[in-house]
Amino acid sequence: MQISCRIVAILGLTTLGYLFSHTACAAEKPMMKAVVAHEYGGPEVLKFEEVSQPEPKENEALVRVIASGVNPADPLTLSGKYAREFGTHLPLIPGYDIAGIVEKAGVKVTKLKAGDAVYGYPTFGGGWAEYVTVTEGEVAAKPASLSFTEAAAAPMGALTAWQALVDVAQLGAGQTILIHGGSGGVGSFAVQIAKARGARVIATASTTNQDLLKQLGADVAIDYTKTRFEEIAKDVDAVLDPVGKETLARSYGVVKKGGIVMSLVARPDPAELEKRGIRGAAISVHPDAEDLAEIARLIDAGKIKPIVTQVLPLSEAIAAQQQAETHHTRGKLVLRVADDPKG
Repeated sequence: MQISCRIVAILGLTTLGYLFSHTACAAEKPMMKAVVAHEYGGPEVLKFEEVSQPEPKENEALVRVIASGVNPADPLTLSGKYAREFGTHLPLIPGYDIAGIVEKAGVKVTKLKAGDAVYGYPTFGGGWAEYVTVTEGEVAAKPASLSFTEAAAAPMGALTAWQALVDVAQLGAGQTILIHGGSGGVGSFAVQIAKARGARVIATASTTNQDLLKQLGADVAIDYTKTRFEEIAKDVDAVLDPVGKETLARSYGVVKKGGIVMSLVARPDPAELEKRGIRGAAISVHPDAEDLAEIARLIDAGKIKPIVTQVLPLSEAIAAQQQAETHHTRGKLVLRVADDPKG
């Protein structure tokens, strides 16, 4: 039988009470609310419950989460299909986008201190909770111009777009890029990052999201439900594909010789690449504090803005995950974990 510290206090500091106080109190850990999966599956396996608060290691910081983003890849993680690749294990707390305040830092942490407002991408998730542990390489100072809710919509999507366009494609002024799904979580950042780097942007989206493509800065907006993108996009320097299958297969033909096709969901066909004299890359995102800091600078300069479509309380994570499964979210959906100090 577990005896709480509250009961020990009633017993008083008798020999028995003193003994209880050192055994029961030591065993009693701080608790927190979190969204937890004890088995792999669909959104229905998620449970909103109380769990032990994580304790940061000497190279980690504990962050009090204010908000956490929802990503199209979350259902893949939850399904367990790619557990080995993603490094996940059960019980699983999802949440790969976070914005919050550093509560305390380990002795080997030099760049973070209690009270710092941060945003970032914890490698192994854990953001759908009141507290999460992070390393210095996973977070950066939160963009000053954003609320915590807005900042939580940025890390994974912006990092994916940044690492594809900047690190892999090395996209620059005078080049043209075709961005499929330009209104989505990654696409909406990709359009803005490409424009910030001086590129010409052709982007696709459904009819209802054509206005958003224009707001994001796309030079050419294509309604894929009415027009085949290859009728308009020709001889582009790069393609960013978050769709795969037929969309990826049709994209090889619009890239100029020496250009690149980047896919978030598949490995580009080597035969097609060789035949057309183009390059290909399967994009996988990784946390990077320096990239996050650069993205934050562009956000504060007004060059990039997260698109937050909906904000739900943490307790409604199942509904959020169901929406993520559709892969048709406009911008990003965010879970509110605590009251946002900026609103």
